Amino acid sequence: MARGILIYAQTDRNGILQNVVLELANTAQNLSQKLDSCEVNAVLFSDGTNLEQNKEILSKNGFNKVFIAKSDVLKQYSTEYYSKIVIDLIKHTEPEIFLIGATTQGRELAPVVATSLNTGLTADCTNLDINEKGQLASTRPTFGGNLMATILCKNYPQMATVRPKVLKKSEVDIIKNTEFIELNFDLSTVEKHVELVEFIENKQLADVRIDEAEIIVAGGKGMKNQQGFELLQELAQVLGGSVGASRGAVDMKLADSSVQIGQTGKTVVPKIYIACGISGAIQHTVGMSGSDKIIAINKDENAPIFKIADVGIVADAFEVIPELIKKLK
Repeated sequence: MARGILIYAQTDRNGILQNVVLELANTAQNLSQKLDSCEVNAVLFSDGTNLEQNKEILSKNGFNKVFIAKSDVLKQYSTEYYSKIVIDLIKHTEPEIFLIGATTQGRELAPVVATSLNTGLTADCTNLDINEKGQLASTRPTFGGNLMATILCKNYPQMATVRPKVLKKSEVDIIKNTEFIELNFDLSTVEKHVELVEFIENKQLADVRIDEAEIIVAGGKGMKNQQGFELLQELAQVLGGSVGASRGAVDMKLADSSVQIGQTGKTVVPKIYIACGISGAIQHTVGMSGSDKIIAINKDENAPIFKIADVGIVADAFEVIPELIKKLK
């Protein structure tokens, strides 16, 4: 019988554990309590870089077991290699639930695993729970973000990818005498279809890190033109924050898609979120409603953004922002 929760412990190019892993780990503790305190385990890929640091972090986040696939050939992510190891592990351990962060890598790995195991997958979830029948209930936006759907999976493992930043990490250590198990695996029969030749960092976006910013000044279609976004950039610089954008602004070529916030962009949870000329459709708010404080500036007093704002300013952003900059300076 399937039992337990397995989490994909993704690391970045430098072997550093991704925050979404710890967000999933914390939520998995709550799911576990509703499943007779089942085990919460993880699978980690490593070439040895930062392995001991990652083991220490995982040991403080409520994992019973961490399965480690260690090899130099796993330094660079490979869908063929990683999926083979994950699928074999799942067949051997038979977890009830398998959770993955909805990162670029996670969105590629998850459907390959789900298809191979003939199970379902709920993608880009914003909430996870266990229903009265003991099934994983995964909630995600649907119909263009106009509705929130809760989806159940018929087969095992029940799979879901969860957007980074929508769940919370534990604020305290969760110690569980974690057992670390090195996996034996054979990749000799696996054919790689993609080989990484070179990695070139996008220097233009290297310092943006919108998903890590504590202060975000975001603009929508109401900012009208490039001059409008230059105003936002100036305000963000004064505040020591980053500039974000709605999909509408990105479609208008006012901002790069790398700073798009919302259902089809990034999820952010800054301490302060200043929404300028953003109407507040659910497609956008699903990506920023978890912000500690939301300040909205919009000429339309009926704009939906005011329903979730802590402070609302009904005015023209082109008049308010220069005054804000002047006062802050």
